[in-house]
Amino acid sequence: MLIAAAAIIAGFAIIIWSADLFIVGAAAVARNMGMSPVIIGMTIVSIGTSAPEILVSLTAAFAGSGELAVGNAIGSNIANIGLVLGITLLVTPLVVLQSTIKKELMLLLAVTAMAGLMLADNVLSGVDGWLLVAAMVLVMGFILYGQTRDTELRQEATEEPLRELPPVRAWLTFAAGLLLLIASSRLLVWGAVDTAYRLGVSELLIGLTVIAVGTSLPELAATVTCALRGHTEIAIGNVIGSNLFNLLVVMAIPGIVSSQALVPAVLTRDYPAMALLTTFLAAAVYLGGRKKTSPPGHASLGRTVGVLLVTFYALYYYLLYSSL
Repeated sequence: MLIAAAAIIAGFAIIIWSADLFIVGAAAVARNMGMSPVIIGMTIVSIGTSAPEILVSLTAAFAGSGELAVGNAIGSNIANIGLVLGITLLVTPLVVLQSTIKKELMLLLAVTAMAGLMLADNVLSGVDGWLLVAAMVLVMGFILYGQTRDTELRQEATEEPLRELPPVRAWLTFAAGLLLLIASSRLLVWGAVDTAYRLGVSELLIGLTVIAVGTSLPELAATVTCALRGHTEIAIGNVIGSNLFNLLVVMAIPGIVSSQALVPAVLTRDYPAMALLTTFLAAAVYLGGRKKTSPPGHASLGRTVGVLLVTFYALYYYLLYSSL
């Protein structure tokens, strides 16, 4: 048990460090190849913060722990809104341009509904997985097209500092980050599965809690940092983009690797919690835009919303552990 716990702690520590290494290397490689800072910030950095979820999901799926992978995707989405965005709002309120995130939020609501339809039969099949990936290609194309035409978001992305590395060092940093991500993901999954077995709890529960929170730490760091720098569009965009990626790629992986039969709790407890939080976020942005104190065309998300998000997250954890 102690060895498994040590594997989880070591896996988290390495996966967080290696994710940052991977992003720095990938961004430097892209910059050396002539890619603009705007596109790097909107693609590589956003996708890079989801790298831990992707690698953990892939590793768990191939290890025959599909429940853990599905729990990681849904649990990470719940953590990203309830914990990551909730804590960010407690640190600093956000004022966002409604037009910048309105389309992305509508897409997230649509994708959340689509995921619910895929899970309605309590089976995540290969067909479901490939449909989710196909939707991801369309969604990414739509978002990139819209974001590259958004003047304010382009300005914020340009202001985000990107490290410059010589070509050889950039490739070595990228390769080292990727290899460490893979190794730490294997270590983390092994520790989580062994812990679940010894404690007599399901892999789904471990995926929804320990793994979901751990793999959401890069999003927490990136979101709080962007918010403190005043880059509010990128801060909330990190959360929305990561949640889209989790549903359309991270959750698709176990279905593609092998058809997964899901426990009823996924549909009766976990998916509804994720859908409720997503709907609440959309409603908060809408109502925030109607505040008299909000600048024209902007939505204010204050500490009250942060308190509600964190409270909901705590209640969800209470529900999880009261069902044991």
